[in-house]
Amino acid sequence: MWTVVYIAPSRLVAESLQNVLSSEGLLVMLRTIGIPHVGDSSAVEILVPESEVDEAMEILNSNVR
Repeated sequence: MWTVVYIAPSRLVAESLQNVLSSEGLLVMLRTIGIPHVGDSSAVEILVPESEVDEAMEILNSNVR
């Protein structure tokens, strides 16, 4: 099961964090919140498998300020 670990304010931020998590070996999925056609300004959920939530949160806590 996929679990939301962070809600990014934009697609650009989400993709940047996705790259960080992926480089650490985690599986990552992005899901736009709201109307998908709004573009890069929509909030985006960052999801990881439930078994990787703790590791993802540690990585995000050290990279998100």
